[in-house]
Amino acid sequence: MEESFIIQLANTRNANLLEFPAKQQATAWVDDVFDFLFGEKRVSEDELKLLVQQLTKRLTELLSSLDDAEDHSQTFFAALPAIYKSLLEDANAILLSDPAAKNITEVLIAYPGFFATVVYRLSHQLWLQELRILPRLLSEYAHSKTGIDIHPGAAIGHGFAIDHGTGIVIGETSIVGNNVKIYQGVTLGALNVDKALAKSKRHPTIEDDVVIYSNATILGGNTIVGKGSIIGGNVWLTQSVPSESIVYHTSEIRIKDKNPFAEPLNFII
Repeated sequence: MEESFIIQLANTRNANLLEFPAKQQATAWVDDVFDFLFGEKRVSEDELKLLVQQLTKRLTELLSSLDDAEDHSQTFFAALPAIYKSLLEDANAILLSDPAAKNITEVLIAYPGFFATVVYRLSHQLWLQELRILPRLLSEYAHSKTGIDIHPGAAIGHGFAIDHGTGIVIGETSIVGNNVKIYQGVTLGALNVDKALAKSKRHPTIEDDVVIYSNATILGGNTIVGKGSIIGGNVWLTQSVPSESIVYHTSEIRIKDKNPFAEPLNFII
């Protein structure tokens, strides 16, 4: 193996590590923040204070390559009470909208959509602090665990409910209003993935009180789904719709007759 390649590889790896938090420590940290907020074990106020100190210290260590790592940690945990309040609204929105949800505890500990929302709100706060690598790492961790891919740059209002959730994709510049419910397989994506558009709004805006059913695809930075609308399953939408719209995919229904298929061997299963 060429000596020059070894030197190049060493320099590249060391340069990348300047901004690369330890992956295992980062995912363990976000799991512990989740447990701190919604853990099943009873704890005292003093124990919670100690946990905050430990979690703050660990976040500072994750950001140790930054000169202002401690300031970022303090800013994050100062925002945590508001994040917690928002997450309780999210959990309650799921409970009220899902007939299968029997109580709030079930939502908190057993709903993958809620876990993905928790990681999104934590990583979004880090994104607002103009951190980039750590929140992306956390969002990909949630993606790997739940199949739900929410970019930390997306802006999502309160009372957000994900039902089932597998296959949901919410792009970086998406704007989602309050009390929005999204089912599995929904994509809020871009019409054009040209790198030159990196700093432009590429993903849709979903206004308040919208329901988007499974496998709907909504694309484009200028696409707005108006307040109170319902987007049906399998809809492909690339233009705006007004408030209180119902958009659905039309299925053709034909009654089969007694005649055999003309060419049965051509059918492939």
